[in-house]
Amino acid sequence: MNKRFNKGIYLALALAALAVTGCKLPADAVQRTENKSVPGEYVKGTAQDTINTGKVKWKEFFKDQNLVALINTALTNNQELNITLQEIQISKNEIKAHKGEYLPFVGLRGGAGFEKVGEYTRNGATEKNLEIVRGKENPEPLPDYMIGAYANWELDIWGKLRNAKKAAVNRYLSSVEGKNFMVTNLVAEIANSYYELLALDNQMELVKKNIELQTNALEIVKIQKESARVNELAVRRFQAQVLNTQSLQYDIQQKIVETENRINFLVGRFPQHVDRSSSNFTDLVPSQINSGIPSQLLENRPDIRQAEQDLAAAKLDIKVAKARFYPQVGISAGIGYQAFDPTYLIKPQSLLYSLAGDLAAPLINRNAIKAAYYTSNSKQVQAVYNYERTILNAYIEVANQVAKIDNSKKAFDLKSQQVDALNQSIDISNDLFMSARADYMEVLMTQRDALESKFDLIETKLQQLNATVNIYRSLGGGWE
Repeated sequence: MNKRFNKGIYLALALAALAVTGCKLPADAVQRTENKSVPGEYVKGTAQDTINTGKVKWKEFFKDQNLVALINTALTNNQELNITLQEIQISKNEIKAHKGEYLPFVGLRGGAGFEKVGEYTRNGATEKNLEIVRGKENPEPLPDYMIGAYANWELDIWGKLRNAKKAAVNRYLSSVEGKNFMVTNLVAEIANSYYELLALDNQMELVKKNIELQTNALEIVKIQKESARVNELAVRRFQAQVLNTQSLQYDIQQKIVETENRINFLVGRFPQHVDRSSSNFTDLVPSQINSGIPSQLLENRPDIRQAEQDLAAAKLDIKVAKARFYPQVGISAGIGYQAFDPTYLIKPQSLLYSLAGDLAAPLINRNAIKAAYYTSNSKQVQAVYNYERTILNAYIEVANQVAKIDNSKKAFDLKSQQVDALNQSIDISNDLFMSARADYMEVLMTQRDALESKFDLIETKLQQLNATVNIYRSLGGGWE
């Protein structure tokens, strides 16, 4: 286990990553980032070993082919993951929408209509006395036909539209990293559930073996009762022990069903048998873990990169909100033909065109713009806090799992010795009972303690394997 996480490097890189985003940090946020109380697990060593298990692809990290097949299926069928993929597509479409906003809008327009105005109005009197075609009265009501093209363009001189597009790009990248983080968690959840299923299988096998041993012991006690070596109480106590152990197998069977269905849900399929290894669970050897150096957390963890993209987007949102205080410059243009008779539309006399520019700036009652600007600032501060929290959470997760792997290994070694000792005590208690130098209660207590210790051994092995999976996830592994 590589524990060479250096405190100084980590803090420097965390601050540097924040500085890269160009975000203004509150003073208290910077002070919290410079916290000196770093767990000792990361201070040891020279921080020169850059081997990081988080860089290992999950197909190489997990050796069990049944587990690999489950993860492969989940990455295709998991409904929550597929929902997230659609959210990525939505974010991608938003980029296209923002990109189109700072390009000219060009369209075609056509229309037809008629109008009858009063004769004693200016327009009516003019039309009455105007002969567009000599010797021919104007049609009444007067038709109007028009066809042409128009264009509108907002000049993005303050960068409002470009920054909005850049913010959309950052949010798209954030959604991609969010998907990667979901994949990391999905891989880890399936692996943990799979190992739990193996542990339950071994517990079931252990219970069945104990039922067989206890049943044999019960038959011996019955024979001894017939020979008056023990009384009916001993028979009943042994019988109760057998019944208690038999009931355990149904509790374990229910847990197996629930765990199988949890895995089936994660891989996106209906309840069915889950193929799995039949090897001895306690003989499984956890994969070797190398935690690398702190900077690799910033590179590997999708949730950190997601928070960084959100922070960059929040900074751009402030620029967009600030640009709304400035004048908005627009250009509009149009060209086409308009006439009261369709046959005149193609004549040069029917040509019309326009070109106009406008300048608009908010002067009074800018409360809505101010509110949007203040909201963007608050969201940026939120993004800073979220970024800090994500880094801190990642750092603590690794620290916890590094310690758990070490402690669970030591606990497993001691539990193994305990199981060996109790297995020997079973043989000793049986021999003493057969020679009438121990009573049946000692035999029953020894059998119960041995069974509990074997259950504890399996549970400790499960914790050890789960810690290996969890640190792989904490180091950012599983999404590549």
